[in-house]
Amino acid sequence: MANASHDDRSHRTHRARRKGAAPDPAAPASAEGTEPGDTGALSDELAGVLEAVGPRLRALRRERGATLAGVSEATGISLSTLSRLESGLRRPTLELLLPLAREYRVPLDELVGAPATGDPRVHSRPFTRGGQTFVPLTRHFGGLHAYKQIMPPGFRAGPELEPKVHEGHEWVYVLAGKLRLLLGSQDLVLTAGEAAEFDTRIPHAFGNAGTQAVEFLSLFGAQGERIHVRAKPGTSVR
Repeated sequence: MANASHDDRSHRTHRARRKGAAPDPAAPASAEGTEPGDTGALSDELAGVLEAVGPRLRALRRERGATLAGVSEATGISLSTLSRLESGLRRPTLELLLPLAREYRVPLDELVGAPATGDPRVHSRPFTRGGQTFVPLTRHFGGLHAYKQIMPPGFRAGPELEPKVHEGHEWVYVLAGKLRLLLGSQDLVLTAGEAAEFDTRIPHAFGNAGTQAVEFLSLFGAQGERIHVRAKPGTSVR
């Protein structure tokens, strides 16, 4: 009788499984239960998309001069989770990407590298950093970065202007106002219609040399890409 009872239970279990019964919670996890950073169960295309999110997040944060601690405080995402996201050890989810898109002021599809829809227009949102406004003019985070920058009157107009040095190459074009450029031993004032190009390994800094807001375009190549437009001869030197 015991054997018959055991056979009957086995038969019922087999029928339940065939009918789609829920798996035993103690059973090994399937591909649907993979770890957040494991892309083994994903298609190659999707895995590639997810792997590219981390570098995009890191580039956005660094472009805005933000720290992991600052972003963590602003979004409510833990410091360890942000670090794992940027390094590719944590799989990005909608719950994590939405607050980051709001914090960095970029569309969600830019964070995940969504395929182009055929519309070439850039819809990035302006952001403020260090007292000046930046308007991103490029949608991708690799290669050249283009911005429209707006400095309010009195921005870094005094002796507190401190030149900095970093890898890359920069080109600027003044749209309106007067832009002060400290470049090595030179103290220049660029006016509307003038451009300058320089190696960012030379100590440099920007300030507003006028009484109105100064607006200018800035193209920066982290790898030293060059744009062959030079400042006009006769630029005023103070």
